[in-house]
Amino acid sequence: MSEPSPNFTRRTPAGDTHERLVCADCGHIAYENPKIVTGSVVAIDGRVLLCRRAIHPPHGKWTIPAGYMELGETVAEGAIREAREEACADIVIEGLLACFSISRIGQVQLFHRARFADPAAITLHDAGDETLETALFAWDEIPWAELAFPTVRWVLNAWHANPTGPLGAPAVNPAEDPRGEHRLP
Repeated sequence: MSEPSPNFTRRTPAGDTHERLVCADCGHIAYENPKIVTGSVVAIDGRVLLCRRAIHPPHGKWTIPAGYMELGETVAEGAIREAREEACADIVIEGLLACFSISRIGQVQLFHRARFADPAAITLHDAGDETLETALFAWDEIPWAELAFPTVRWVLNAWHANPTGPLGAPAVNPAEDPRGEHRLP
């Protein structure tokens, strides 16, 4: 098997509208597309599961269990896997809660509303390799100033607006940040 050519140049291919990486030898186009992040707001008795990050960015801040999708899994399967990896939690997905576009870093973030599969088996002392600790927070206890990303705030607000019952259209970027360009202060 031969090695792929490292002879890529950035140009706009014929019939295209965007500059792309194109192999000068064979014409192969290496598309660079957004990454998909999937996760969930896992709740029980009005409290939500948060994970304190053991990795960058940003180490030590709180987030919901979420991460990049893997090839071969659905968005819901990815959210279930992330909850297991980051919080050692087995969850059941209730439905899509939010869809955010973060143009400045090329991400689409899809978040679900979820519940614990077996509430009697919750063990918050367990955490995955990417997590320092996990905790359940009531709405007025959430460490808002210590959240890792703007989208964590956005999805928690979406959950708070509809913590139970039928899910309508998913929440989207707030009007003041339609392209997901603003960072946390």
